[in-house]
Amino acid sequence: MKKTLFASLALLFSVSSVMAQSSKKSMDFGWKFCEQDVANAQADIDDSKWQKVNLPHDWDIYHAPYADAPTVNGGGYYPAGTGWYRKQLKDTELKVSAGESLWLHFEGIYHNAEVYMNGEKVMTQAYGYTPFKVDITKYVKKGMNTIAVRVDNSKQPNCRWYSGSGIYRHVWLEKFNENKMDNPDKLFVRTEKVYGMSADGTHADSATVRVTYDGKLDEVRTLKNVALWSPKQPKLYDIKVGELTVKHGVRTFTYDAENGFVLNGQPMILNGACVHHDNGIIGSMSFDAAEVRKVSLMKKAGFNLIRTSHNPQSRAFYDACDSLGMLVVDEIFDGWRTQKNPHDYHLVIDSCYQKDITSWVLRDRNHPSIISYSIGNEVIERKDIRVVHTAKLFKNAILAQDNTRPVTEALCAWDSDWEIYDPHADVLDIVGYNYMMHKAESDHERDPKRVMWQTESYPRDAFNNWKHTVERPYIIGDMVWTGLDYLGESSIGIFHYEGEPRVESWMAKHFPIHGAYCGDVDLIGWRKPVSYYRDMLWNQKEGDASIYMAVKEPDFYYKGHVSETMWSVWPTWESWNWKGWEGKDIEVDIYTKAPQVSLYLNDKLIETRKVNMESKYKATIKLPYQPGTLKAVAQDANGKSLAESVLATSGKPYTVRMVPDKTVIAADGQDLSYITLEVVDEAGNRVADASLPLDVKVSGQGTLLAAGSADLRDLEPTTSPRVTTYKGMALIVVRSAGKKGKATVTVTGSQLKPATETVVVK
Repeated sequence: MKKTLFASLALLFSVSSVMAQSSKKSMDFGWKFCEQDVANAQADIDDSKWQKVNLPHDWDIYHAPYADAPTVNGGGYYPAGTGWYRKQLKDTELKVSAGESLWLHFEGIYHNAEVYMNGEKVMTQAYGYTPFKVDITKYVKKGMNTIAVRVDNSKQPNCRWYSGSGIYRHVWLEKFNENKMDNPDKLFVRTEKVYGMSADGTHADSATVRVTYDGKLDEVRTLKNVALWSPKQPKLYDIKVGELTVKHGVRTFTYDAENGFVLNGQPMILNGACVHHDNGIIGSMSFDAAEVRKVSLMKKAGFNLIRTSHNPQSRAFYDACDSLGMLVVDEIFDGWRTQKNPHDYHLVIDSCYQKDITSWVLRDRNHPSIISYSIGNEVIERKDIRVVHTAKLFKNAILAQDNTRPVTEALCAWDSDWEIYDPHADVLDIVGYNYMMHKAESDHERDPKRVMWQTESYPRDAFNNWKHTVERPYIIGDMVWTGLDYLGESSIGIFHYEGEPRVESWMAKHFPIHGAYCGDVDLIGWRKPVSYYRDMLWNQKEGDASIYMAVKEPDFYYKGHVSETMWSVWPTWESWNWKGWEGKDIEVDIYTKAPQVSLYLNDKLIETRKVNMESKYKATIKLPYQPGTLKAVAQDANGKSLAESVLATSGKPYTVRMVPDKTVIAADGQDLSYITLEVVDEAGNRVADASLPLDVKVSGQGTLLAAGSADLRDLEPTTSPRVTTYKGMALIVVRSAGKKGKATVTVTGSQLKPATETVVVK
């Protein structure tokens, strides 16, 4: 076993999320914005004609992608560029007493930000994914004070996915007192020991919690009758530390090659998803409600772990993981010293890595959901022995702030070389394998103490990756690329039709495709069939009665021959609408761990199949297409019905069914309601092949933030009030206003009955 600051057999304990701070004020409202580079915009200029905006704000998402955009394929063909933000505050809002200091806290700006206070530059921040704070105490003047922020995202390309542009996360005004414990960056709370853990790992008689604050406080507290934090039971305790309130989750875990990953004494196999930072149709804007929804979608899809590929996400994201019960591999960098894009992090790595890693770990170390830090992904300089030195630098920078978690990194090989990376792998506590699990057995023979997880895998390999993992304790998990569709890295995972380049995403220009389709869940939150298949494999036991059915799109049905790519799966839909295909063969996929399944069309038995490990827990049945009702029935070994799945041919589009995730939202100007739109026939059946333009209007105490579909070829800006349904579905996002009342949402379309929904704002 390699030696580290902690052995992988040692218990690794939970930490806590700092949730409340008495001297913290939101700065999200009342900004002026100009989407161009204005000379001396930090000075006393006239900004009366600038656009009024509230944060979070991403100016890219208000544009349509276009073919010659500087962000090119990787950035989703969005414009990027340079912009300025300005906000004014009265001196009465900026008063401090003796011993106090005043700070601006930016959770994230993409990127190359310059912060000015009353015309003076007070901070620069190159990296767009880590938070930063600036002391503005000495810059405050009498009367009106001006904060100005220049954001330069003009040097392109600088990212391999959609980054967005602007102040896309929250901003805070924070006041700290040198005589009080009120700075969350200085606080570290962790559980040291758990006593009397129950046999099922859900409770403990007591736990000791160590609290440290800036070297001035180091005390141990005891919690009695403790509910242990886990994905199934994400229990959090409030702990008061000075002026701060901490949400603390008590949990222990171990990992080793003999026993795998063990959480609270219970073996656990990690079913993970890689997830980018964007929030689909609202771009990179990081609203708390959007982050909660993102984590909820992954939780509902059966995942128990998210890898933040390939950069830190927002504070609200980790808070959601804590409260909802989602484990996290927290990753900071995509590339190191050798470029992946001409203007990426390699330009500033030596001057910035220490600052960025430190601010990242100080923010995130108090989150019980985080079980590992990742320092990189598929670094280009992997064959340069100096890469080992860089990995050690990054690991040591992490351990200087938090030595309670293992450090990992996603390694890969694009040729036959792999074993030469052993010195690099030896730096890591858990070795990440991107698409390299076929090397697991030989690596285990060479290094039997190595603990592995597959940090990226192909969606179509769901069965093999599940089987490979559950059969080998030294492989503690798998993380599919990806959990969610995302903007940028355009066309990865897409199935191509006639007339489109039939090559991988990086091999050609795939415009108008401006996003990735490799997610188990699409851009608007619809779970693709592969999601149900993966969920069944990882989370259901042999003999479970649940069943899922979907239909494979026939080749040549839509736009000619279908061709797949490395990250794609065959286009498969929850639809029995295949007009024009009558009498021709069509394939139905059925997923279940019941012993057998029977398929019926219009109450006529088509076929009965045995289902087991050998069949990969699915049955693919071919039959001539005929409109009507398709029914799959899961059965026990004696033919007794256990569960069923039904698809029916719909009638003509009649209206739109609106399904909000929340019908009540807060009147804080920040809360969101996501409303799914479904085109339905007069009987209420979803018209699964409907592609219809719709107009959306929001009145009252709400505004329309976005309206979009999962169609990555659609170039209508998602912040437009016009949306065209894809496979009969679309999504709108309503943002609350600052007053209580109601928001009325109206959706209209040609020859459709108008639909309305009311969201209460309070």
